[in-house]
Parts: sequence; structure tokens; C-alpha cells
Amino acid sequence: MSERRRFSRVLYSTKIHMSQGNHHWHSELIDVSLQGALVRRPPDWQHGETLDYHLSFHLAGSDITIHMEAELSHLDEEKLGFYCHHIDIDSATHLKRIIELNIGDETLLHRELEQLLQEHIQHSKNPPTMS
Repeated sequence: MSERRRFSRVLYSTKIHMSQGNHHWHSELIDVSLQGALVRRPPDWQHGETLDYHLSFHLAGSDITIHMEAELSHLDEEKLGFYCHHIDIDSATHLKRIIELNIGDETLLHRELEQLLQEHIQHSKNPPTMS
């Protein structure tokens, strides 16, 4: 299977809160990127009617919380993968800093930010449809 990721993922283990409508779960964040997050699948997790979720997690040693609106993009028995389709500017700034500190390549980070912007523009022009 070929690698489809185009964004640097950073291992970042912390507790995460996921919600969808009236459903709420707590789990563990495995890794995060500018494009989304990989989360350990909670034992009581059940797929809802939509693919849209709200994810939030605290940055270690601070009162900063990252919030993102995400779409479930893949799942297996142990993990849930989410594609971030909306993130507020404060969360994006903090997430960018986490990735910047971990990948150590500012040029790569800026290239990924440009690519992310292009994907969000394209996504807003052509939203995905459910089959």
C-alpha cells in the first residue's frame, strides 16, 4: 500500500475529547498534523449518522486547548483517523508551533501550510459527497 500522507505527523500522546451531536468520548491522541489527527478508538465508540466530529485536546503543561472540526476519514479496530476541515486561528497557531518544534524544518512546514491552504480552498469549492 502506498503512503498517501502529504503532511508531517507528530507523535503527541495526550487525552482527547471527541464529540458528535449528543455523543461524547474520551480517548488518547496518537499523532497530529496540520491536516488531522489519529486517535485511539474508545471501547464504547459507535459511528453516528454523520462523519463530522469535534475534537479537542490540551497541550501538556499549559492551559491551551486545540479545537478542530474533523471528518472521520478511516477507522480500524484500534484507531480512528480524522481529516481536519476547520480549525480556529488560535488552535491553528498552536498546532503549527507544535509541528514546527517537532519537524525542525521551517521550509517543509511552510510548504505544508501552503498545501493545506490549497486543499481547504479546493475542499470548499468541491465538498465531498456521501455515496
